[in-house]
Amino acid sequence: MRRMHLSALLLALLLLLTACGGPAETQGTSQEETPQTEQGNASGQETGPAEGTGAETTPEETPETFTFTRENFPRLDGSTSTVPLAEAVCAVLLGESRESVADLVQFSKTSQSYRQLISGNCDLLIVGEPSTEVLEEKEEKGFAWIQTPFADDAFVFVVNVDNPVDSITVEQARAIYAGEITNWSELGGEDREILAFQRDAEAGSQNLMEKLVMQGTPMMDPPEGFVVTGMDELMRVVRSYDGSPGAIGYSVYYYAREMEMAEGLKILAIDGVTPSPETIRDGSYPLRNPKYVVIPDDAPEDAPNRILYDWLLGPDGQKLVESEGYVAVAGENP
Repeated sequence: MRRMHLSALLLALLLLLTACGGPAETQGTSQEETPQTEQGNASGQETGPAEGTGAETTPEETPETFTFTRENFPRLDGSTSTVPLAEAVCAVLLGESRESVADLVQFSKTSQSYRQLISGNCDLLIVGEPSTEVLEEKEEKGFAWIQTPFADDAFVFVVNVDNPVDSITVEQARAIYAGEITNWSELGGEDREILAFQRDAEAGSQNLMEKLVMQGTPMMDPPEGFVVTGMDELMRVVRSYDGSPGAIGYSVYYYAREMEMAEGLKILAIDGVTPSPETIRDGSYPLRNPKYVVIPDDAPEDAPNRILYDWLLGPDGQKLVESEGYVAVAGENP
């Protein structure tokens, strides 16, 4: 669905940018026009330079426009679930197709992408929340970053579409993965074993599972073969594992729904609330998580990664975020 209307999206956005000086010219990315946000500030309102940057911008120091090229484009990394958004960003700012910019978006998953930033092997992350281990490594190495939410997402559970259970509670999800609830009949379903798949430790969704759902309760040791390394693999095994509708897994809403990976699957409601852009935005869906844009704290004001950071948080970037199916922090009409 997203890919089919990419041409229309790119045409609209490129026309918008062309009116300001060409498809790769990011009018509106100047520091004078794009509000700076402090680390963790999702308001998008003007707050001055991000805390800890030590950078004071004056009008004469700020370029009014900046043209992105393949030669100066920041090295990107991030989460699996943000790959399509990153491709759209590259396509719009470089004036290329999504397919042609795929080589610029070889993401290494959440935890490893933070390590790439810390080690200087990338310039900007489009990413989920870091794990405790990553934060500890960051402190040990004395690295500082600017980390700002650009969109809201949701943590979701998926089952086979033939599973009659439509909703579970957070407490029931925790009990499933603690090994306390083992049969769907305990949740109003069929007398069928629950096959609870998990993600690997490097996955952002695993970090979210432990933080939002388990909340300190140990997860059970999974049976052999019940830990999967990729989101696409998780969707595949939950959809068709052993020909049974007894499997359950977890992901993020954007990947499960907007990337159409949920075909043959069903996203469960949590505490009676179905995840959607509306319930994520109004806060009624209980398992929500932000997506971040992250750059090194010492990135100069006129550096390409700082300019891209500001663009993603500015009006044009937030419009693109919304059009790609996320809940932009600036709202439906940034």
